[in-house]
Amino acid sequence: MKKIYYLSILLGALLFSSCEDFLTEEPKTQLTEEEVYGDEENIELLISGLYTQWRTTRSDRRALYMYTMGTDEGKQGGQQIRENNFQAALDKYNGALNASNSVLAEQWNLRWPIVSAAAKAAKYATSERLKAEASFIRGVVNYELAMYWGPIPIIDLDDMRESRQPLTDVFEFIIRDIEYAANNLPTTQEDKKLPTKAAAQALLGKIYMSAPESTGLRDFEKAKDYFDMLIPNYSLLSNYGELFNTTTNQNSSEIIYAFQFTNVWPDNNMVQHHAGSRAVADLDANTYFGGYDLCMPTDYYAENVSDGGIWEPGDTRKNASIRYDFTLPDGREPQITWTGQADELGPHTRKFEDIRTQGVQNFWYSGGLIYFLRLSDILLSKAECLNELGQTSAAVELVNTTVRARAFGGTLPPEHAWSTGMSQDQFRTQIMDERMRELGFEGWRRIDLIRTGKLVSLVKERNPWAKEEGMISEFHNLYPIPESEIKQNELINEEDQNPGY
Repeated sequence: MKKIYYLSILLGALLFSSCEDFLTEEPKTQLTEEEVYGDEENIELLISGLYTQWRTTRSDRRALYMYTMGTDEGKQGGQQIRENNFQAALDKYNGALNASNSVLAEQWNLRWPIVSAAAKAAKYATSERLKAEASFIRGVVNYELAMYWGPIPIIDLDDMRESRQPLTDVFEFIIRDIEYAANNLPTTQEDKKLPTKAAAQALLGKIYMSAPESTGLRDFEKAKDYFDMLIPNYSLLSNYGELFNTTTNQNSSEIIYAFQFTNVWPDNNMVQHHAGSRAVADLDANTYFGGYDLCMPTDYYAENVSDGGIWEPGDTRKNASIRYDFTLPDGREPQITWTGQADELGPHTRKFEDIRTQGVQNFWYSGGLIYFLRLSDILLSKAECLNELGQTSAAVELVNTTVRARAFGGTLPPEHAWSTGMSQDQFRTQIMDERMRELGFEGWRRIDLIRTGKLVSLVKERNPWAKEEGMISEFHNLYPIPESEIKQNELINEEDQNPGY
């Protein structure tokens, strides 16, 4: 027990120090780094802690910042947009979206200790399995950093490059990490928080789809090949809504990787706490669809096609994904708490609701899984690859017979079937709407918009705060490097800042 206690202290020091400090300072805890990394059992404990830290980037109170907010899919509530200028800037894309933005700095700083510790684990682990797990962690976090901030340092103990590196080098390094994981991870994991070979294969496919074209690494054929390796091993649930039913086993046949939670502290997730309705929160603190309006669906995501949105009649995903009715089970009707902010009772995502908390616990204790990779995403991604490879009719057939068929109860009505004669450009437009219908608020929208070059045009049109402000520009495809990093890292200077900031 003493060994684990001292190791936990060291892990805390490692994970909450800066990237540069982690690599240069002598440890000030009972166990030295040499003792930790010279013991395979300690490395395994370290890697377990890294998965928990990675999970935090998806589950804490600001998890929706990086993935959904400020897109054409998610927006801040009216009161939230007025309370914090730095936070509001993520939707408004105004002058407060700058290097001193503390919200973005926090997200940057959450990730680098994970990358740094994973680099050491990948270096010193002796088993291929642990090296593969560390490589997976480093690769996936680097992928997010590169997609959101562009050129980043490469933390490799055999070839340290702490200045911003060319994107070609960065993505080659990411691919090398995830390829190693795909070759050495097991096909199944008893502990569901650990990734499998299929998770690495799925991620490789998505990386090859989204690597910037300037790197020369975008490759839809390779992406499709990786998707084909895993698709036969998974199957769609027949009922879309069951994906978000917290009373059943959410690690279903469709799930390739999910962040694991229970509705018991400290393994609860906080996403519902900020994605739900404030009006309901004030009415009953144990209402499982309560929250604080931090991130809500845009009108485009919430409304029917006939009203300018995406939902077609009969699509079962609509009411499984979005809550429109906030009447409590006992019949009580919530009231607006902030005068003038009627969106408190507007549509909210319901994917993070946990009915187990109703009348028992605060909605902060939501314990539903947060999905990272699931089969429907991979099927839509493969269809996108087929379209880019000139096989549009095959792409349409794949979407019609799998994801869309399930969405309409198992049989796709002829009037809702996509035409196999549509053009490649038509498919590009329709697949983006289909990905929103299927994957809304699951963490892929910003990357989808960046990789397809649609961030500015679609956010300007569909995000109300960005539209009102009128300032979003092409340079907003990347976030600014935080001012704190520029001040602390001698190898990243103001002239290294992303253009536009």
